[in-house]
Amino acid sequence: MSQSPISPSYAPVPPFAPQPAKSPLPLWSLGIGIAALVFSWVPVLGLLLGLVAIVVSAIALAKVVRKTKSAIALVLGFVALIINIIVLAALGSAVSSAEATVPPATVATADPTIAPTVDPTTEPPTVAPTTKAAPPVVKRTTKPVSAEQQNAVRSAQSYLEFTAFSRKGLIQQLSSDAGDGYSLKAATAAVDSLHINYKEQAAKAAKNYLSISGFSRKGLIEQLESDAGDGYTHSQAVYGVNEAGL
Repeated sequence: MSQSPISPSYAPVPPFAPQPAKSPLPLWSLGIGIAALVFSWVPVLGLLLGLVAIVVSAIALAKVVRKTKSAIALVLGFVALIINIIVLAALGSAVSSAEATVPPATVATADPTIAPTVDPTTEPPTVAPTTKAAPPVVKRTTKPVSAEQQNAVRSAQSYLEFTAFSRKGLIQQLSSDAGDGYSLKAATAAVDSLHINYKEQAAKAAKNYLSISGFSRKGLIEQLESDAGDGYTHSQAVYGVNEAGL
């Protein structure tokens, strides 16, 4: 009796699973991120590359399983973006400071409203007295002025810019040992060479007194005209008190 042939038994072979194709997005995002970092110091270009790196790496993180390269690219994109923003801000600040310093020089040389230089040998024009005290102007004379008198004039002008003085008070300030120590002759000549409206000086002094303390009309007049006070004349003191509102 013949036996039928026996077919060999083999273990079943599992079906072949195809491997998914690798996406180029991680590599692209990493390359763009590196380029963004390299060109991050270049205005605008580094900014654009940083934005592209962030967008591409974000897409890669959403679609690819292996996320290492995409994550690195995302970080590089953000770093490049921040560096480029700092560079743009620094350039903008430098341009603004340069524009702020240039225009004044241009205006100073081109503005037709700037007063021309006046010849110091010419007689200054006579200015009508106003209610506001004008800056002291040195009166030109035909007689030569000594160096001491010139310095006394400068000192007197400095005092008048600081506070109010009567003629007597300004001469005392310039000539006294507790003041500047000029000779009485030089101090007097310096004060008399200036166009000073002593009524306006008295008004300024009266307002200064009222700003720091209370005074009656009589008391303020006495303060302004007394030798121990400011040394104005009576008419100057009365004018000053009237202008101060008493």
